[in-house]
Amino acid sequence: MANINWYPGHMHKASKEMRKIIPQVDLIIEILDARIPFSSENPMLAEIRGNKPCIKVLSKSDLADPIMTQKWQDYLEQEKGVKTIALTTEEPEKIQDLLALCHKMVPKSNGSNRIEAMIMGIPNVGKSTLINILAGRKIAKTGNEPAVTKMQQRIKLDQGILLLDTPGVLWPKLENQHGGYRLAITGAIKETAISNDDIAMYAVGYFRQVYPELLKQRYQLDELPVDDVSLLEEIGKKRGCLRAGGMVDLDRAAKIVLTEFRDITIGRITLETPEMMEKELAEMIVLREQKAAKQAARKKKNRK
Repeated sequence: MANINWYPGHMHKASKEMRKIIPQVDLIIEILDARIPFSSENPMLAEIRGNKPCIKVLSKSDLADPIMTQKWQDYLEQEKGVKTIALTTEEPEKIQDLLALCHKMVPKSNGSNRIEAMIMGIPNVGKSTLINILAGRKIAKTGNEPAVTKMQQRIKLDQGILLLDTPGVLWPKLENQHGGYRLAITGAIKETAISNDDIAMYAVGYFRQVYPELLKQRYQLDELPVDDVSLLEEIGKKRGCLRAGGMVDLDRAAKIVLTEFRDITIGRITLETPEMMEKELAEMIVLREQKAAKQAARKKKNRK
C-alpha cells in the first residue's frame, strides 16, 4: 500500500484552513463510514478539536453490521463531548434528527439560536449526499470517486444552523497498514492507486474469519479454503473468472468480491471492531517508539 498518494495538495491546504476555522465554530460534525469507523476517522481531528463538541455520524449504516454499529456508537461516546448518530440516505427523516442533536450539543444562552457547525470527513464517505438531504436541495457535488469536493462552502440549513463544508481530507502519513486496506476495500481510495487482488485477498481473509457463513451462502461453498489465495481462486471458479488453460483470473474475481461487498450482495459487514482498534493503536505506539529509538541512535552515531 506504500505507493498510494495519500495527501494531494488540495488536502494539505484544506487541513491548514480547518485549523484556522475550528476556533470560530460551535460544533464539529465528523462523517465516518459505519463499516470502518476507526479507519475513516481523521486522527488530526482529535489533535485540533480541543474541547469543541463533536457529533460523529456513522454514515452508510445500512451497509454495515447493525450489531457492530451499536457497539461502535457505545465505544465512541465514551469520549467526552462526543455524541454519535447512525444514518442512511434511505431514511431522510432520521437525517433531520441531526439538526436537533446539534442544538442539544450547543445550548445557546445569549439569545441567539444560530449554530455554526463545521462538517468534515474523508473522501467518498457520503458527506456531500448528507449535506444535500439536510439542505433539501442539491448543493454539494456527489460522486462515487473520492475527493469530489474541493472548495469550502457555507450552507444555511433549517433550525438556524450554518454549515461549513470542507473538502474530504486524508492525513499526511498512514501508520496503520490495516487501515489502508480497509479504506481501499470500501472505495475511499481510487482504484487506480491499488491492486484489486491484493485488497480483495485481505477482504476475503477477514470475511473468512468473521463472516464465514455469509461467504458460504453467497458463493455456494460447502467449506472455506484455509488460505486467502485459494479462497479467492475458489470464488473466481464459481463466477467463471477463467483464463485460457483453466487458470483463474484473480483480478476479475477480486473486482467481483469488492463490488459485492460494497453493494451488500455478500451481506452487511463491518470491517473492524473497537477491540481491533485498541490492539492496532498499541502496535502503532510500539512502532513509533522503535522508530524514535532508531533515529536517536542514528543521530548519536553521526555526532561521533
